[in-house]
Amino acid sequence: MKLIICEKNIAAKRIAYILSGGKSTTTRLGTTPVYEFKKDDEIWKIVGLRGHIINLDFPAGFNQWKMVSPVDLIPVEPCKIVSEKSIASALKSLVDKNPFLIVATDYDREGELIGVEVINLIKGYNKEINLIKRAKFSAITNQEIRSAFDKLSEIDYNLSNAGESRQIIDLIWGAVLTRFISLTSQRLGKEFLSIGRVQSPTLALLVKREKEIKNFEPKTFWKIIATLKKQQSFNADHNKGQFWDENQVNEIFSKIKSSKNATIKKVDKKILKEYPPAPFNTTSFLESATHLGFSAAKAMSIAEELYMNGIISYPRTDNTVYPHSLNIKGILQKLTNSQFSKEANEVLSNGRSSPTRGKKMTTDHPPIHPVGVPINVNLSTDHQRIYELICRRFLATLAKDAISESVNLSIDISGEEFLASGYKILEPNWRNIYTYFKEKRKPLPELIEGERLEVIKIILKEDQTKPPKRYTQGSLITKMEQLLLGTKSTRHEIINKLFLRKYITLSPLAPTPIAIAVIDALEDCDVVKPQMTATLETDMDLISEGKKTLDETVNESRKMLTSVMNTLEKDKEKIKISIKEAQLKQNTVGKCTKCDKPMIIRISRNNKRFVGCTGFPDCKNTYSLPQKGNIVVTEKVCEECNAPIVKIKSKDKRAWELCINNECSAKKPSYKKG
Repeated sequence: MKLIICEKNIAAKRIAYILSGGKSTTTRLGTTPVYEFKKDDEIWKIVGLRGHIINLDFPAGFNQWKMVSPVDLIPVEPCKIVSEKSIASALKSLVDKNPFLIVATDYDREGELIGVEVINLIKGYNKEINLIKRAKFSAITNQEIRSAFDKLSEIDYNLSNAGESRQIIDLIWGAVLTRFISLTSQRLGKEFLSIGRVQSPTLALLVKREKEIKNFEPKTFWKIIATLKKQQSFNADHNKGQFWDENQVNEIFSKIKSSKNATIKKVDKKILKEYPPAPFNTTSFLESATHLGFSAAKAMSIAEELYMNGIISYPRTDNTVYPHSLNIKGILQKLTNSQFSKEANEVLSNGRSSPTRGKKMTTDHPPIHPVGVPINVNLSTDHQRIYELICRRFLATLAKDAISESVNLSIDISGEEFLASGYKILEPNWRNIYTYFKEKRKPLPELIEGERLEVIKIILKEDQTKPPKRYTQGSLITKMEQLLLGTKSTRHEIINKLFLRKYITLSPLAPTPIAIAVIDALEDCDVVKPQMTATLETDMDLISEGKKTLDETVNESRKMLTSVMNTLEKDKEKIKISIKEAQLKQNTVGKCTKCDKPMIIRISRNNKRFVGCTGFPDCKNTYSLPQKGNIVVTEKVCEECNAPIVKIKSKDKRAWELCINNECSAKKPSYKKG
């Protein structure tokens, strides 16, 4: 018998369908589906997991937060606990007859670790099992799956060790630091605070940017802008660009403001070839998806579902170069029978000689690309938009360069030089396929040197420098990649975790007062600096390459964490005061309508949140709150009853404003984009 282990049930079901030619049957062992078929006179059984069915935790006795000092956790060896007992029980009943075991989980660190966890579990049930192989694939399609099972390979224990090292390090660091910060700030239960080796330097990036915005001092500057006309009007700017001296700009403006004519001094035309974008890896895909309004976590979740349904390739990849083995023409032929038939046929008949290439080339998975057309799958609107994004990117990488013309003008107005630039597409090619670039530049009328133009008007515009922009989820993930914070598989999860911990808001992506207080309190500690985390990430890469061991890396991380804790212990009182002040600020929703004292968000003995007056016990005014979603203080008051208004923001949903007074006669949620 052959026993195949897949990462999820949806993958198991699809792989069983492919390998059996649609003739598999389904039985259940408890609640676990088992897909069975006969092939070459041999029984095949396929089981899907729920990701990790074994998790790490500290031994019993070490989970009492107030009884065990955080620093005492550092040397403790975690233990492995079966978290999905029903699946484990099903596996136990399937291994009595020494099956040929094939691991068919996702081929990356996490997938390899999941496979090795199951191997070790099964060997605990039956030590006689020794025939174990690996099926590696990057898409759940007929060709990929059959090829993977025809060419089985060995388990990559270096890869699984790299995944396990991350699991151990993240558990120890997360538990130690989270307990320290929560106990120090006396934030326990549902309101506990957390610190992590990746989430803290990521949060520090947002806090640093927020301070740059808050402390930004705008500088005034002036621009002189002329509107000229030949058949159509266009603008030209004084060649100095921004003037910082008001007297100088007024002097020049006075000289030319009444001018009626302008003369073209120079026309510089250039024909440009515009290279199509590189293939999608995880980071560039998530950055593009967030520009369409998706959260990074939502975009990745949709991509994973499309992959499981055999529609796109594996979405967790660093690669930006298509391998030579990829059957690009076959994919294009499939797309000719889809909504992208026009684009696919154009690429087939008039595409570029070789696909575009990005800077990163790896051998685990190809860049993200379509592998099928959703014929028997009903895609939701969001799934369709993500699928379209991936298809258009793939097609664009195979299309010819766009050809454009740029024009730069030098213009004389009463002895002062003005500059204008124009742009127009001559041959759109890939730009007609990948339609997400919005061109702001405009074409200029045809002009020649010495030609005179009419001056419509000349204005003196006063403006101010702008603060730096906040990160978007996409640009933050790109920055995390540059600093080696997290991996392609975890960066979007880190952002989501920061949101769930109430450290950030998502619209805009900005830190809360508590987040700023935590980062300020830890500013002298290495845990908020990217260098230490980047070192550990590099070490994990070395483990996967067989150049370093799991034990070496975990022990080095323990030494780093001990150093971090020594620093934190010295600043314990400062951290406590800073966080308490920030907590009060963040939880103050407004003034009490009865006594005018501040009202704050509190947690009841039943772990329910509500708003209570700080004048208690003299004032017992309270209001209930929704128990789900983040509560954001708005500083607004209800026009009807004068009670504070808060904004409720849930993940992937529109924010809505709420008067906290349950008895307010005008209490109806006002839905607004947030």
